[in-house]
Amino acid sequence: KSQAYLKIPSRPRVANGAMTLAALALGGALLLASGGFRTAQLEAPRRRGRQPAAAPSGASRVPCAAINRDYDPADWSAEPPLRIGHGFDIHRMAPRGDPEVRGPVVVGGVIFENFELGIVAHSDGDVAYHSIVDAIFGALTLPDIGQFFPDTDPRWKGAPSDVFMDEAWKQMDARGYRIGNLDVTLIAEAPRMIVKDHPKSEPGKPFDHKLGMVENIASLLGCPPSRVNVKARTHERVDAVGEKRAISCHVVAILERKP
Repeated sequence: KSQAYLKIPSRPRVANGAMTLAALALGGALLLASGGFRTAQLEAPRRRGRQPAAAPSGASRVPCAAINRDYDPADWSAEPPLRIGHGFDIHRMAPRGDPEVRGPVVVGGVIFENFELGIVAHSDGDVAYHSIVDAIFGALTLPDIGQFFPDTDPRWKGAPSDVFMDEAWKQMDARGYRIGNLDVTLIAEAPRMIVKDHPKSEPGKPFDHKLGMVENIASLLGCPPSRVNVKARTHERVDAVGEKRAISCHVVAILERKP
């Protein structure tokens, strides 16, 4: 049988200032306490399906990847009601005159035309759209965006990321899912997402570029804007993002089965 080991206190103690932390994870338990420790043997939790045969005496252990667990197909036949995916993207930025720059910075379909830096990318370098696509692909257990749209393929040179979003929607729709909700976190020192003196700002109110991003994302993915959240933060002047040499984005996507 598989065996796990647990450290437990040899003598329980209660004293002022003593601290005990208990955590349960991955089918085992770890108890940390002040005082001496000894090891105790625990039986690992049983796993459904056929157990691998014991290796003959003197034989090496079978690699885990080679074990056939032979689960009942009925357990996996139906798609789950929810799927969760995470996406991340980062792109360099450089002065607009730099030969590596493909064009202006584009985030969530919003073009920052008057921003002094441009994006260094094979396509239009929209970190929000790219992260969303990867989150949806991940939730569907599909390959990443780089395998769907490799940067070695000239078809995607300078391509608008709407094309990638459309493919993500098609894959999601074909599997019977729709957007449950999207949580988008932009990480950028610049360009600013909320601008006080923007030409389109209403009197006494700053202009929020994130609102336009929400509308763009919802439109491309065929969901109500209330299912999409876009928030932004700086990187506290730390590393390339904090030094305005890059822009990045994280996305968490929840897909729900269509009724």
